[in-house]
Amino acid sequence: MAIVLSGTALSAEIATIRDRSSTIDVFRSAVYRIGLHLAVETSRHLPSREIHVTTPIETTVGEVIDGNVIVVPILRAGLGLLDPFLKICPNVTVGFIGLKRNEETLKPTEYYRNLPPSDSSTTFIVIDPMLATGGSMTATLALIRELPHRKIIAACLISAPEGIGRIAQDHPDVLIITAALDRQLNNDGYIVPGLGDAGDRLFGTL
Repeated sequence: MAIVLSGTALSAEIATIRDRSSTIDVFRSAVYRIGLHLAVETSRHLPSREIHVTTPIETTVGEVIDGNVIVVPILRAGLGLLDPFLKICPNVTVGFIGLKRNEETLKPTEYYRNLPPSDSSTTFIVIDPMLATGGSMTATLALIRELPHRKIIAACLISAPEGIGRIAQDHPDVLIITAALDRQLNNDGYIVPGLGDAGDRLFGTL
């Protein structure tokens, strides 16, 4: 299942990150604000439980996250979405998975992994700006699903139909939340219209 966000303010931010003339500071700031939209929507799908809260007037019922949450940015570009998720969900723990795309085969190669302990109450949130071929995301999800967990969510800035289809096929139980769904991949495996290489634009390694 995939959820595509909408809204005028969000669309304006997406237009900013698509613009090739956006400077690195403008690009980063827009990614952060889009990340807040993604984090808020993602938080709506976290398991919850009721608690009782005593206000100055009376006792009422509140709602809190049930179980622990681990946010996993796929290195390196996923780091660009980490801060907004920590802003919205400050009590989560953070794990890291490093994958590098082989530009010839378009397949991911793992070079780093460091994940906090999980259990049957854990929700994993995997964050990566671009869901293109789906190779990096499906490799990460395959690794995570071998660990104790309750739920897995994937959150992305921009997705291609090919990537959505790949995750739906390989991991049909994973919820995908994306800020935009683009037209297709080009022959080089990049999303079009897309925004170019998110990692390069975030970190200035063009």
